[in-house]
Amino acid sequence: MRIGEIAALVGVTPRAVRHYHHLGLLPEPVRRANGYRRYTVRDAVLLARIRRLTELGLGLDEVRDVLADEGGRELVEVLEELDEDLRRQEAVIHERRERLAGLLVQAREGILTAEGPVSPALASLFHDVARTGAGRPESPMAAKDREMLTLLETVAPEGEARDRLMETMRQLAEAPGAVERAHELYARLDALAEAAPDDPRVAEAARFLADTLPDEVAAGLGDADVVPADSELAAAFFADLAPAQEAVVLQALRLVRERAR
Repeated sequence: MRIGEIAALVGVTPRAVRHYHHLGLLPEPVRRANGYRRYTVRDAVLLARIRRLTELGLGLDEVRDVLADEGGRELVEVLEELDEDLRRQEAVIHERRERLAGLLVQAREGILTAEGPVSPALASLFHDVARTGAGRPESPMAAKDREMLTLLETVAPEGEARDRLMETMRQLAEAPGAVERAHELYARLDALAEAAPDDPRVAEAARFLADTLPDEVAAGLGDADVVPADSELAAAFFADLAPAQEAVVLQALRLVRERAR
C-alpha cells in the first residue's frame, strides 16, 4: 500500500500519517525502488491503533508511551487517568448546564438583564426594580447599583464571608417593600450627585438607607468581614460615587453597625 491507500483504509489523512512518522509514532516503512513508501498490513494495524487511542482523547505523547509499553501497563494507567479526567469534565459540564438552564428560564421570562448572567435571585431583583420603575427616566444610581451588585456577586471570594454576603443580599431583596424603597433611595442619591458632603440631605438619605435595611441585613453589614472597608471592591464602589453619595453610604453603614451591636 502507498501512503494514500493506507490513510484511506484507516480513515486518516496522508498528512496525519506523515506527522506520525515525524513524531516517531509510526515507523518509516521500506521504500520501493522508485522512492515511494510501501506499507504493510502490520503498518495499517499500528496506524489504526494510533487513531483509536487519539479518538479516546489521548495526546500524542501519551500515545507514544502506550505504544512503547509492550506489557500494556502504560495503557491501563493512561486510560485510568483519562477516565478520571473525563469524569471531572463531565461534572463541570453538568454544573454549567444547570447554570445555563437557569439563564434560559430568565431569558424566556424576559428577566435576563444586560449585566447578566447573574444568579436567579439577583436577576429577579433587577427585573422587579425595572418593572416597578417602568415609565420613569433611568436612574443613574440604579444603573450603578446593578453594576456593583453584579460585580459583587462575581468577584466576592469563595468562603464563609461570601456566603454571608450572598445571604445578606437575598434577605435585602426579599424584604417587604424593598423595591419601592430602592426607587426612593435612588431618587435621593441622584439628587445628591452635585451636592456637597455636608448637605443636610446627606444625613436624611443616610437615615433612610439605614432604616430601609432589615435587622438581619443590618447584622450582616455590621460584620466587617463581609466587605472589608479597605478592600479593592469597596474602593471601586466608592470611586464611582459623588462625594455626597459616598457620605450617605458611609453614614448609613455607621448607623447600621451601631444598630447591630
